Amino acid sequence: MELNAQPRKSQEKMAEGMIPAVAYNKENNVSFALDLKAFDRAFRKQGTTGIFDITVEGSQPFPALVKAVQMDKRRRVPIHVDFYMVTYGEPVAVSVPVHTTGKSQGEIMGGLVDIVVHNLAVVAPGPRRIPQEISVDVSKLNIGDHITAGQIKLPEGVKLGLDEDTVVISLLAPRMSADELAAETQAVQVAGMVAAGELSEEAAAAVLEGDASIEEVKAEAAAESEDSSEA
Repeated sequence: MELNAQPRKSQEKMAEGMIPAVAYNKENNVSFALDLKAFDRAFRKQGTTGIFDITVEGSQPFPALVKAVQMDKRRRVPIHVDFYMVTYGEPVAVSVPVHTTGKSQGEIMGGLVDIVVHNLAVVAPGPRRIPQEISVDVSKLNIGDHITAGQIKLPEGVKLGLDEDTVVISLLAPRMSADELAAETQAVQVAGMVAAGELSEEAAAAVLEGDASIEEVKAEAAAESEDSSEA
């Protein structure tokens, strides 16, 4: 996608509707200004994996990838862009979004698919060979299973840019509801009170079965103890 830019000096004040940008590699560093609306539209389509052919007024166009976008936190609009200059036909290291396909038995059982690595580091054989996304089939996962980087099938010529053993996707156990969490917390509390001699096993069973609260069985135990001492 083409982007037309205007030359600028590093500390030059921006005209209204323009944002500062820089493009660089090991040998070059070019500062310029971009139309905010034009860049925003293009970036929404291209993301960080699409090539931009940038023409700075009065110079030859050059291909580049978006390296980083600084955002205005309040208005949520770009305020500065870093590009990385690339060369057609030469390998390029990029991070590509990970997406899942399929539905697993683990999900059907209530498990949750957790994408641990949202952007996979890869090395493409050239700028035009950068995949837009990496699709991973999760249909064979059960609860507790995971997929590592080395298990992911990449497009021809594309290589991993991180350790093969890196976990990219996991299938987590179902999250407990508020009621389930409260019940588990109560069970732990009751077990501790039984171990400390504060509750009998019969009283603990009554609490866990919902026949009485901890406060009720403690009050009952205290009353029984008082009656025994008076006798």
